[in-house]
Amino acid sequence: MRHMGSRGHRPAKSGNQVKTTMLTKLRAVSFLITLLAFALVHSASPIPITSAQPQRERVVTPAQTTPARPAPSPAPTVVPSATSEDVLESLPQAAPATTSAKTPRTIAELRARIAEVLAKPELSSAMVGIKVASLDSGQVLFEANADKLLRPASNMKLYTIAAALDRLSPDYRFVTSVYATARPDADGVVQGDLTIYGRGDPSLAARFNNGDYFKGIDNLATRIVAAGVKRIEGDLVGDESYFTGPRYGSGWEWDDLQWYYGAEVSALTVNDNALDLSVKPGAQPGAPAVVVTGPPDPLLRIVNHVTTAPRGTKRELTVYRGLASDELEISGAIALDDKGYSGGIGISHPALLFVYLLRASLAQRGVVIVGKTRIVTPALTVAAPAPALLELTTLQSPPLSLIAAQTLKPSQNLYTELVLRTLGTVPGLPTTAVKANRTSEAAGLEVVKTFLREAGLNPGSLVLTDASGLSRNDMITATATLQLLTFMQRHRYASVFRDALPIAGVDGTLRNRFKGTAAANNLRAKTGSLSSASSLSGYVTTAAGEKLAFSIMVNNFSPEIEPRTVCIDPIALLLASFTGRSQ
Repeated sequence: MRHMGSRGHRPAKSGNQVKTTMLTKLRAVSFLITLLAFALVHSASPIPITSAQPQRERVVTPAQTTPARPAPSPAPTVVPSATSEDVLESLPQAAPATTSAKTPRTIAELRARIAEVLAKPELSSAMVGIKVASLDSGQVLFEANADKLLRPASNMKLYTIAAALDRLSPDYRFVTSVYATARPDADGVVQGDLTIYGRGDPSLAARFNNGDYFKGIDNLATRIVAAGVKRIEGDLVGDESYFTGPRYGSGWEWDDLQWYYGAEVSALTVNDNALDLSVKPGAQPGAPAVVVTGPPDPLLRIVNHVTTAPRGTKRELTVYRGLASDELEISGAIALDDKGYSGGIGISHPALLFVYLLRASLAQRGVVIVGKTRIVTPALTVAAPAPALLELTTLQSPPLSLIAAQTLKPSQNLYTELVLRTLGTVPGLPTTAVKANRTSEAAGLEVVKTFLREAGLNPGSLVLTDASGLSRNDMITATATLQLLTFMQRHRYASVFRDALPIAGVDGTLRNRFKGTAAANNLRAKTGSLSSASSLSGYVTTAAGEKLAFSIMVNNFSPEIEPRTVCIDPIALLLASFTGRSQ
């Protein structure tokens, strides 16, 4: 579970950003008043939900207990202090120990030192797949179990983003369109509905707007007003039918679905389809805790059973939101001297929240909407806007190059899933399979597989079921990842791909790893972390100046073992400090 405001790494705030934060809080109060008014006055149509089968990583501190595996809906979950990849990486890390202080100077020494790491007793029951090769000479420096299929965790994102850059280009922009049956008349009146047609833009989020929850929606509202709209006689409609199929990735686990990293996938996405949840103690022992969300969500009912406990009491919180439910139940106790709990909660029906937020923003700009707020949900096949509808305005996302970095660096699951479904929906992309009534996810996976075949990867070395690696059904080999990294190093968009990766000791999920080592500000790689899978794959330059590509995956390890410090980071440091050459 993630700490407040950490749904993706955010840099330290400048003076202007602090002012923006204060304005955002004021806007939140204003929005909440407006939204609550709409929620009381306007009703929404019933919304069907497609069932799914979800998954996730969970790390629990010794003071807490592991929640029981639920079925058929997420069970109340004991709140962990850290569960997702970006939160794990934000915690202080012990410097990884190597087997010796001696720097490897020959390939033979390097191989012996890596073999020492792999021979540690802690790894005896685990499966480690590794492959390292020189990008300068092409020589393989080390490999072990390189052709074994292993769970990659978030290393899967490398495959999705590489395919997207190749097929869509770094300049691709997601477009959200505003449709009506006709342009506003001389008085600014739209006769009939105003439809917002989403195409999976992930950028209407605080992450892209200096932490402002509302700026993305405000930008869209401003464009609508600029198009001459002053009054809408019909409904405000959010159309999320651009993508077809389930709202969750294939192979995800049930108990992922209430958390931000298992957020619903929608063509109309807002603020990562999640809320920042804050729980703080009340004024005195026995008083109810203070529970708030950011941004405020009038569609969510919070049932607060959390009490304030005496100072020094161990925090015990349980969070539960049922599948497709708009009720969040929180119970337990939090000490009077507790600094508070912050985390990220996925929301149900994000497209509906999108249009509620938009309605409030339009109202603040003087636009009157006579009808209700409702959404159009995905059908089995793509249901594009009727030809009779007229596009009044559009909102474009930042370029894919920026979105790729905001996906890989913080390891953002939702963005990767949106990119995959876009690959499956944009017409004209090469694919080897043409099947009727495929979901956007299935079609996107075919586009990725076609790209990987063209890149020279063996189809037998890949089992792809989702975009982000949250599914434990994904399996790849270290050889396949090394081939992908080598291909992308020669790709026309090589610099974009490389720049999107986390940098050791600097940013993303590597910001607190490798500080003060030869890998710092050198190694660029994608992390991966599930409860039984840990990985690191990317690029590093040796002490001798040779460029290497590497993939390290560890599966099936004991819960008491931390593969990063036992295995992955020591090997990465050996590569960064290697003073020999492959030729």
